[in-house]
Amino acid sequence: MAAKKKSLFGAQDLTGIIAPMTTPFTRKGDVDEGAFRKQVNFLIETGVHGLAVGGSTGEGHTLSTKEATRLVRIAMTEAKGRVPVVAGIIVDSTQQAIERAEAVADLGPAALQITPVHYLFRPDDNHMLEHFRTVGRATKIPILIYNVIPWSYLSPALLIRILKEIPQVVGVKQSAGDMKLLADLLLGAPKGSRIMSAVDALMYPSFAIGAHGAIAAILTAAPAAQVKLWDLVQAGEHEAARRLHEKLLVLWNAMIDDNLPATVKFALSEQGVPGGYPRAPMPAASTAQQRAIGRALKKLI
Repeated sequence: MAAKKKSLFGAQDLTGIIAPMTTPFTRKGDVDEGAFRKQVNFLIETGVHGLAVGGSTGEGHTLSTKEATRLVRIAMTEAKGRVPVVAGIIVDSTQQAIERAEAVADLGPAALQITPVHYLFRPDDNHMLEHFRTVGRATKIPILIYNVIPWSYLSPALLIRILKEIPQVVGVKQSAGDMKLLADLLLGAPKGSRIMSAVDALMYPSFAIGAHGAIAAILTAAPAAQVKLWDLVQAGEHEAARRLHEKLLVLWNAMIDDNLPATVKFALSEQGVPGGYPRAPMPAASTAQQRAIGRALKKLI
């Protein structure tokens, strides 16, 4: 395993608005590194508290190990220690997860964001736990479980068990729209765990019930507004937060579709950041999506 570079940030620094970056591609399907660098700086300048690379919004399932590693390296170089960087891993075996983790180990990411294995066959709970235990032992990098796969979903009880039994697992990125699952995790997770919301439509209530932050596509599409929402809730200004939530919900309703990474890219382009193309066969944002997103952003920004 490559020697692990000590991260500038710890698990407790994973808080607030951690924007999941898109991966801009050229028309031919290559990574557009220049556009990616601009996005890093744009997001940090809007005030986000961290970056996540190679997640679902970043089309991480389409990236080679070389591409994913290169993107983490660029993000950390451009961030210059201003915010923590989380490295995404979306793969289907323990060995693949270890390979990806080892590839970024010498870069010093603050954490790894790892999905459960999910192609066709779901391991039982004990083998799922051992998957994360084995990856944790091999990498020694803090792990956030990215609980997003509908047919390979981890229950709050299993997640809490993993958090208690595996020291390297420091938190969960809880996706899907069920606030009860998020609430149960917050209630039962060990002290010090980082429970991050990815319930894009419900950032305000997520923050209000105590989520430690968020890693969700809506954050990248409207980073300044999401930072403001976070700050309002932390300050107890709930009426202003609720009003902002309503505007963000309009934007989310315009974005959410099977080509979500492409709609996030369009939202970025509307703010002067080159979004690039999605990787084939994902379609670009449609004309109808573009119009709806444009209208929502004008009311928000």
